[in-house]
Amino acid sequence: MAKVLIIGAGGVGSVVAHKCALNADVFTDIMLASRTLSKCDKIAAEIREMHGVEIKTAKVDADVVAEMVMLIKQFQPVLVINVALPYQDLPIMDACLETRTHYMDTANYEPKEVAKFEYSWQWAYQERFKEAGIMALLGCGFDPGATQVFTAYAAKHHFDEMHYLDIVDCNAGNHGKAFATNFNPEINIREITQPGRYWENGEWIEIEPMSIHKPISYPEIGPKESYVLYHEELESLVKNFPTLKRARFWMTFGQAYITHLQVLENVGMTSIKPIRFQGIDIVPLEFLKAVLPAPDTLGENYTGQTSIGCQIKGIKDGQEKTYFIWNNCDHAETYKEVRGQAVSYTTGVPAMIGAMLMLKGVWMQPGVWNCEQLDPDPFIEQMNKQGLPVQDQVNEPLSVEGE
Repeated sequence: MAKVLIIGAGGVGSVVAHKCALNADVFTDIMLASRTLSKCDKIAAEIREMHGVEIKTAKVDADVVAEMVMLIKQFQPVLVINVALPYQDLPIMDACLETRTHYMDTANYEPKEVAKFEYSWQWAYQERFKEAGIMALLGCGFDPGATQVFTAYAAKHHFDEMHYLDIVDCNAGNHGKAFATNFNPEINIREITQPGRYWENGEWIEIEPMSIHKPISYPEIGPKESYVLYHEELESLVKNFPTLKRARFWMTFGQAYITHLQVLENVGMTSIKPIRFQGIDIVPLEFLKAVLPAPDTLGENYTGQTSIGCQIKGIKDGQEKTYFIWNNCDHAETYKEVRGQAVSYTTGVPAMIGAMLMLKGVWMQPGVWNCEQLDPDPFIEQMNKQGLPVQDQVNEPLSVEGE
């Protein structure tokens, strides 16, 4: 049906490439490109061996619009799936505009020199993409992505008004490493060391990093200490569902992780300000990333599950109602299927599903869109088919409120 160009050969890029190859009836011609060609070639060899599908590879610097434009013109994809770094969203969007190619990503743009992420830069492309007759789908991973689909599904099928939304994200897996991040260390540490924020009564409440936390019980896992972070999907969800009185995002962290992070922060290793070292400028966080285990190397011995979902309270037919919708994903099972761990899998599979729905015309409309603005039903249907089965509960106590 269509050619796709995948940019980024980390853990998520690998999962996206594997899952596209497993759906070759839709993704008839796949190219995987990144700055490091050897990474792409390694993934292509795995896909050939495991699934009997050939994919193409290429070297490209996604920061350079001209290089992206040249590659797009050579390969002529219908869609570019951006699973590179968030710093590269805007150059890739510019290349897609220039070549009139559809675009999607899994994380919103942030400038490299400031630990700040928001949708304003990408939402500003709305009219240009619309006029060019092409679509940009933003943040189509799990959170952001599937969590927004879950919220839209709840709004469509279960509520007249949603009042309270808590996105709950637990990784109860064990990779056996003293300290490692499950996705890009640089992005992960930037995200959790900046102030937290949540939405309440029409305004953003800012808090000290990791300062609000409590145990939340997760399906098949049990209670895990969970921390309020600011996460990008909150920005679009409160905009698109204005009846929300409060919206929060919770993520679990083990005590060993917190202790390591505090020590690294205290000695300056999480800083993004360049320092002078032996005559050259280095960024401490970039150096830390270089010495930590790469997320795509964690899968082989990873055990346990992730559990990510939305706990929602609101009104239906004049009555108060609660709803919980979630997915649990097993690290060992994802490694068997695509040689990846569950955090990469839960991001990569929704990215493939979003791409599939765009290519099939189900989610295709010119302009720039977030996942909750599109019909959730076909996305949920594909999650159940593609390895991320969805479960839900109606009018049961919500664990985020205590038991």
